Amino acid sequence: MKIIIAPDSFKDSLSAAEVAAAIELGLQEVYPDAELVKCPMADGGEGTVDAILAAMQGELRISSVTGPLGNSVEARWGWLPEMHTAIIEMAEASGLQLVPVDQRNACITTTRGTGELISEALDLGAQHIILTVGGSATNDAGAGMLEALGARLLDAQGVALAPGGLALASLQKIDLQSLDARLSEVSFELAADVDNPLCGPKGASYIFGGQKGASDEQIQSLDHALAHFADCIEAHLGEDHRDFPGSGAAGGIGFAARALLKARFRPGIEVVAQLTKLAEHVVGADLVITGEGRFDAQTLHGKTPLGVARVARQQQVPVIVLAGTLGAGYADIYAQGFEAAFSITSGPMSLAEACSQAPQLLRERARDIARVLKLSGRF
Repeated sequence: MKIIIAPDSFKDSLSAAEVAAAIELGLQEVYPDAELVKCPMADGGEGTVDAILAAMQGELRISSVTGPLGNSVEARWGWLPEMHTAIIEMAEASGLQLVPVDQRNACITTTRGTGELISEALDLGAQHIILTVGGSATNDAGAGMLEALGARLLDAQGVALAPGGLALASLQKIDLQSLDARLSEVSFELAADVDNPLCGPKGASYIFGGQKGASDEQIQSLDHALAHFADCIEAHLGEDHRDFPGSGAAGGIGFAARALLKARFRPGIEVVAQLTKLAEHVVGADLVITGEGRFDAQTLHGKTPLGVARVARQQQVPVIVLAGTLGAGYADIYAQGFEAAFSITSGPMSLAEACSQAPQLLRERARDIARVLKLSGRF
């Protein structure tokens, strides 16, 4: 029997590789001779670098770069030397988790550190860069990233703009003469699970600005500033990218990535599944087990279990989900290719308790599921 174990991480608890290892132990108690294939997954958000490196035995790199508020932060990123490919998690350099709650300010946070990571990847000879953009603290439409790569954004007096999205309202001149020439030789993929445009009521500022510390008044000002930035880019390039689905991703970094890095947009789970060769692993499998911290109606919006189920469905392989919790609407997505979903908790417990006990809980639930499967006689 062949079982594929392809979970996402359990946030604040276990990495995807650790989740897979715990499930494997539980299954081995019942099926000691089964072929158990661990394939840690991610959807482009937190943990994507770890999942890809675990599957492909790549190199973990740590770089000191500019954080969202201008301070220095240590950012982790991945390097696949044989493929000349870098995996950059924007959240590592420009993420919301890097900014204390009382200091969050979407008007001034910058994506410069993300651009610095891209520059380091270019120094290594990267030919392909995968940029995952979940969890950002920024709303500068990727301006800081572009400046780190050599672009100059100037006001009416020819002075470089201050960091952050609000300063873009003062933009008068864009100078791309010093933009890193190596960028034209690199293919970019932007992994995101949102399709928001840059501006307007469904744009970056209005939808995500509040969680990054912007007031209602600031959100309106930020939206106007990003629209002005888009106008200037359109005048410079002769192309308007503001309404492209995903341009509003991560405070608008999707806009800059598409307009000036020529990035190809793809769902994060699709990118990870391709790199980890999930479809190849599923061929000939009897069962796929996936999972995430919370399995609910939001899973339909590009989350890992849905992507795994779509791959498994192509081979008509059943899928079972193990989750930290089952939220509202979880049963409604059975029609998407899931056979069943289970919460790993064994009784009333706090979130802290569930996180600390997650390895044992995962092992126990995997064992219990295996016992039922064995009783059915199908496996």
